[in-house]
Amino acid sequence: MKRPQLDTLRNRLVLLIFAITAAAIGFVYLYIVPQLESSLTTEKLSRLERLGSEQSPAFARSLARGDSERQLNALVRMIGQNTESRVTLIGIRESAGGPRPGLVIADSQDQTTAIQGDYRAAHIALEEGRISTGVDTIAGDRVGTSAVPVSVAGDVRWVAVLSDPLAEVQDNVDLIRRQILIGGAIALVGAVLVAFWASSAVSRRLRRLRRAAEQVADGNFSHPIPIDSSDELGQLARTFNDMQHRLERLDSARKDFIANASHELRTPIFSLGGFVELLEEDELNTADRRQFIGEMRAQIDRLQKLTADLLDLSKLDADAMELNVQPVDLKELSRSVAGEFRQTAKGHGSSVEVRGRGQAVARADADRASQIIRILIDNAIMHTPEGTKVTVTAVRGGDAAEVVVGDDGRGIEPRSVERVFERFFTGDVAAGSGLGLAIGQELATRMGGDLDVVSQRGFTAFTLKLPLAEPAAERPRAAGAAA
Repeated sequence: MKRPQLDTLRNRLVLLIFAITAAAIGFVYLYIVPQLESSLTTEKLSRLERLGSEQSPAFARSLARGDSERQLNALVRMIGQNTESRVTLIGIRESAGGPRPGLVIADSQDQTTAIQGDYRAAHIALEEGRISTGVDTIAGDRVGTSAVPVSVAGDVRWVAVLSDPLAEVQDNVDLIRRQILIGGAIALVGAVLVAFWASSAVSRRLRRLRRAAEQVADGNFSHPIPIDSSDELGQLARTFNDMQHRLERLDSARKDFIANASHELRTPIFSLGGFVELLEEDELNTADRRQFIGEMRAQIDRLQKLTADLLDLSKLDADAMELNVQPVDLKELSRSVAGEFRQTAKGHGSSVEVRGRGQAVARADADRASQIIRILIDNAIMHTPEGTKVTVTAVRGGDAAEVVVGDDGRGIEPRSVERVFERFFTGDVAAGSGLGLAIGQELATRMGGDLDVVSQRGFTAFTLKLPLAEPAAERPRAAGAAA
């Protein structure tokens, strides 16, 4: 089934950027336009109120002089010109509810349209006895008005209304509204184009990662991803290349292990088959039969060791290995494990010496700690020339209890030092599956410790570090700790 076009990272990014841009434009439109209209109207009303306050004395003097209608018309037109607003002079009439605006006495423009206003600001000015501003309707047009009560000896006789149409305000608001909409449309188009360009670039890089992942899945590790930036995708590409390199090494190690394991299994199996055929012959003497049985036992031991290593490895990978952590005296544990190699070392012409300084008591699983020490001593004997001296030293470090297994052999090749703890890696042609040190390091890590190596020409030392434990009143018995 074909995937919907919208269900792609590129289209989702475009839609997200479009939605964010549209929301921003909508917010600006809904916030700016009403605020602008309110601000412009308030500014116009404030201007009219100021002008009304300034012209109030002129009207009061005219009222006090008793100017004629012609003089009032001239005064109203002059004030209208000076203030650039319409001036309407309204007389007061008495009513049952009190004084109310009456007839229009004079108007600076058209007195016919002046009588069509409702002049709510004038009503408020009369009721409160002060200048009042507001938005009124005169001849069907919305205007801003400022009503000034004019009085003589406290008796209000006139109301002078200064007004200015709000059409200009609305025109300005409409202009800003159009500009916001036009600018918003341009911004949306630009945002979509930029989003398409950016998301396409990201999609291309992600498709390149996907193709590389598919190649890795097919077992092809020879095409690293070009790293063309230092951003998150560049870091992902770098990490992917590192993973690809590690997988290539692991795949190579796996193939080597299969070959080595096949050889390791085939050799003792063929040997056992050959010995069985020889044992079936009747003419074998007792000495030869005893020798063949010894060789068979040695081949069986090799098979058992390889099987045990594979089983431990599978348990570690499945996180199914249980640890019984308790205080363990590493000096006694080392002495007990070293005793197991007395005959092996003698047959190899080597020696194993155990040393100790102070109390090296660690919190560890005694069986697994013994297994690690056993792996280190076995490697020190197996991978060194005959006559090599092997020393096992248990010491208390600054923050850990340590067991150092060293030898005076030829040392590890520099290119192999960093890989000795890799699974299936063998640094020489000596027999072995390449699993022992990998298992030892994993066990040390599980117990909260570490396993590292230092090697140079003529000297190699593996150090097992385990967390310190408070010395027990009675040291653990080595016999119970050894495997």
